[in-house]
Formats: sequence, structure tokens, C-alpha cells
Amino acid sequence: MATARAEYEARVTQYRAELVALDRSGSRLANLRTITFLGFVALGFAVGFDKIPRWGLLGALASLGGYIALAVVHAGVIRREDLAKMRLSLNERGLLRLQGRWHDFPSTGEGRVPDGHLYGGDLDITGRGSLFQRLDDTGTAAGEQRLLDWLLTPGENAKAIHARQDAVRELGPLIDFRQTLVAEARMAGKKDKADPTKFLKWAESPSTLGAIKWAWPVAHVLPVLTIGAGLLSANELLPNALPFWIGLLIQIAIVVATRKPIGRMWEALAMGERGFIRFEETFAAIDAQKFQGARLAALQKGLMEGPPVSTRLRQFARLMGFAELKHSGQMHPIINALTLWDLLVLFRIDRWRETNGKGARQWFQSLAELEALSSFATWHFERPEDAFPEVDDGPVHVAASELGHPLLEKPVRNDVKLAGPGTAWVITGSNMSGKTTLMRATGLNTVMALAGLPVCAKAMQVSRVQVLTSMRVKDSLERGVSYFYAEVQRIKTVLDTARAHQDRCLFFLDELFMGTNAKERQIASRQLLLMLLDLGAAGAVTTHDLSICELSKERPDTIRNVHFRDEVKEGEMTFDYRLRDGVVQTTNALEVLRRAGVQIA
Repeated sequence: MATARAEYEARVTQYRAELVALDRSGSRLANLRTITFLGFVALGFAVGFDKIPRWGLLGALASLGGYIALAVVHAGVIRREDLAKMRLSLNERGLLRLQGRWHDFPSTGEGRVPDGHLYGGDLDITGRGSLFQRLDDTGTAAGEQRLLDWLLTPGENAKAIHARQDAVRELGPLIDFRQTLVAEARMAGKKDKADPTKFLKWAESPSTLGAIKWAWPVAHVLPVLTIGAGLLSANELLPNALPFWIGLLIQIAIVVATRKPIGRMWEALAMGERGFIRFEETFAAIDAQKFQGARLAALQKGLMEGPPVSTRLRQFARLMGFAELKHSGQMHPIINALTLWDLLVLFRIDRWRETNGKGARQWFQSLAELEALSSFATWHFERPEDAFPEVDDGPVHVAASELGHPLLEKPVRNDVKLAGPGTAWVITGSNMSGKTTLMRATGLNTVMALAGLPVCAKAMQVSRVQVLTSMRVKDSLERGVSYFYAEVQRIKTVLDTARAHQDRCLFFLDELFMGTNAKERQIASRQLLLMLLDLGAAGAVTTHDLSICELSKERPDTIRNVHFRDEVKEGEMTFDYRLRDGVVQTTNALEVLRRAGVQIA
């Protein structure tokens, strides 16, 4: 962490200094542009009013050329300034994460976990203070979604998870590449994360110009003949300008005849390009990087079959630059009538779409994966003490030494072990002693392991399991569902999943059936736990009902009682959050009530 902090601090200093220098350069260039523009205007007027000889036009043209050149250079400075601001922001965010001040980051994933997800609502995957909020350092909407998908769905098998781990290890020290990737992607999206969905819809759609294919060769030949006739007549090489006017009228008729398909094409293109913006520099960063690992090399190779994606996108950007003449309300009608400009440009864009459109989705899927892997790698870079877990495809098991909650700044660490199918912990302890936190820590680290992340533990071994939870059950007045019935629905989902994936499920159940009476709660809790174990699931359950602990006598080899305790020293209630064997012997409910000001006789 000290290394990451030093790196971020150095980069913050670097980019702040760079911004000061760029601001000065930008101010100088702006002043020079003003001077050259005024020179162009002054010389032009002076020649026009015969104040200086005609050769003054050369000076005016030189001033105009200087203005254009300075504008190009100034645009580059502005771009570098925007990029430096983005890089500065990324490094400042890194420092905030290391200081534990990431809870106010805007990207929380709130509301994006599907209803009824098997663990997403219980393990702080999304929301304020969540794993997603701590992790998300993506630049596009697709990258953000890929990151969330990986947290909500385990990797398809151990091999795929190990491939992600290898990629994360390789990307960890590549801070320049990771930050360039994100910065360029966010530059493409301007204020919001860019979403190429509409662009892909356009790229994969059929051509709207099929009905006017005849206009493509005409647009190349007729304007040349028309303009040529005009030049010849102007130089008296033709007896009159009639051929020019005939050609111009035909071209205007062609513009009118093709306006509907051209309009549909432009509308679809404008909508798609608005969501797409400019990604050539993003892919140029990928093209320039040398990868060693198999997964990263495969992603890069897929983007470089044929011309590099960045080259193709630069070509598209140039064509769009020509197409944007349409936004010039005064110049566009004249130029379009003289040259059939829209046909020439939009047919070329349509040809680009036919050549590249089918592969565009794969480009952005690869980019999304690289963004998600880079977010994982940022976690690895900032937390090098976190271990990469050993993952296998065997029956359910999990074992970790010194496991802590990954979202706490200074978690108390405990060893955990569930040796195989049918094993369980019954966790008892007083209120606020750490029971639920241990389950969330184990569940969340398991989710991280199966996504390809390092975990908050000294070492961890886990199989590719399906995590199941029932912790934050809520009633719903809108749906007319009581707390108890909502919990019953949740438990049914847990059981159905355990049946469908026998020997593969890892469950975490918190205070079962609190919505019913003590006797029925005892019966239902005991039977549920035994049913899950008989289905080959493994897991943990917390309870204040000590009768549940009696199950360890029925199955001493597979059910283990563990507990957390509290102590009252000098009138203060303290917790050490250390896991111990056996059943808790103390309670603190009355003490908690008294400390809250509720006096119980």
C-alpha cells in the first residue's frame, strides 16, 4: 500500500505541474491565434480598400494559414490538458481509496442487482460502501456492466478464473497502461461513461442506401463534368455556361431524389455516433501495449486481426469529420449541390460499416473485459498483501487463513474452514459481536475469488461454488408480502438451488425464521439446516437459539459450534471479534437495552 500511495502522490504532483504548463501554453496560443486572425482581417481590408498593393493578399493568406496551424496546435494542447485532468482525477481517486474515503464515489451500482439474486443483495456487492463502489474504475458503460456481471456470476470454471488471475497479476504493475485505457475511454464519453450500444446497432444494421446504389457512380462522375464545364465556360473555352447549368440542375434533382434514404442514413448514423463519440485513442493504447499472458494476448490478438482497430476508427472519425459539413446550414446546401457531397461521404461511411460493422461488437466486448480486468488489477496494485486464492472445480469446500472483511479498513482476521459437502458452522454470540460480519466476509471473499480477484486473506482455497444467502430479507407492503413469507420465499430459492447443484453450494443464513414463534422457529431451522446438508451443501448459520447447537451432537463430524463473545470491563462493553470453538455462554441483550436508555426491570 505504501508503494501505491507513493506512486499516486508522485503522479498527482506530475499532472498538476503538467496542467500549469499546458494552461500557460494554451493562453499563449490563444493570444497568437487572435493576433494572426486580426492580421488576416486587417490585411484583407487594406487590400480591399487599396491601402496596400495586391501582394498584401499573400500576407493575409499567410496570416490565415498561421491561424489554422495555431488552431490545430491549440486543439492538441486542449486535448492534452483534458487528458492530464483525467489522469489527475484517477490518481486522486486512488489516494482516496487508500485513505478509506471511497464511500462517496458516484458509481455504486445501486439498483442493478436483479431481484431475487442468490447473494447480491446480502453481501454488499453494490450500493454505498459496496465492493462495486470500491472497485469500479471503468471508462465505458459496457466495462462497468462487465465488472458487475463478474461479481454477480462466478467464472465458468477454475481454468477461466485462473486466466483472469494471471491477467490481473500482469496488469497490476502496468499503471500507465491501465490509467491510459480508462482516461482515454472517459475522454471519449465526455461527462458520462460512453455507451457504444447505439453505434453497434447502426454498425450491425442493413444499409439504408440500397435503393439508391445507382447514385454512387453518378456522384463520382457528374460533379466533375459539371464543375469542369463551369471552369471552361468561365475561361471562355466553351461558348456559354449552358452545360454547367444543366449539370447543376441534374445534381439538384439527384439531391432531392435521394433526400429520404440519405436522411434515414444520417439520422441512424448521428444517433449511433453520438453514443460512440471517439474511441480511436483508447484502442491505440491497447495496440501499443505488449502483453505476455495468454488471456491478455488473446484479447489483443482478436483486436488486431486485419488493420488495427485504432486505424479503422481513425478512418471512421475522418469520414465523420467530412459528414459533419451537414451541420453548416449556409455552406452545406451549396457544396452539396455542386459536388453531391452527402452521397460521396455517406456511401463511404456505409462501405466502412459493411467492412467493419460485424466485428465492432467484439471490439467493445474486448475493451469491456480489459476495463474490468484493469479494475481488478487496481485492487491488486493497491492491496498487494491480498492473496490470490487457489480455485478448483471439485465439490464444495472453503478454507482460508487470516480472512478478513475486504471492505473494512482494519478487519479482525479469523481462520475459516468448511471441509466439504455436508459440513456447517452454527455461529452463536452476543449482539454486535461479529457473527454476521464473519459470514459476509467469508461470502464476499468467496465471490471475489470466483470472479478472479485477490482476497482479503493470507491464503485461501475454494471450489467453484454457488453462493447462497439469506440475511437481509425485507417485507413488501406494495406486494402484500410479510417478513415471514418473504423469508420463506427466500429459503425456498436457497433449497431449490441446492437441489439443482448438489455438492456445489455454499450457504450463509442469518437468524432464521425470526418472523414466527420460538417453537416453530426451532423446528424449521433444524430441519432446514439438515436438508441443506443432506443435499451436499456447506455453510454457516447464525442463531441466538442455543437449541440449534444441539445438532452438533447428532452430526459431530460435520456440524461445528463456534462463537464470538463480549466482555464488560469497568462498565464498558468490548468485543474482540475473535472466533472461538463451542457455544457462547454469555448474552448482552439487556445490557444493550440499558445502554440505549431503555430501562428494563
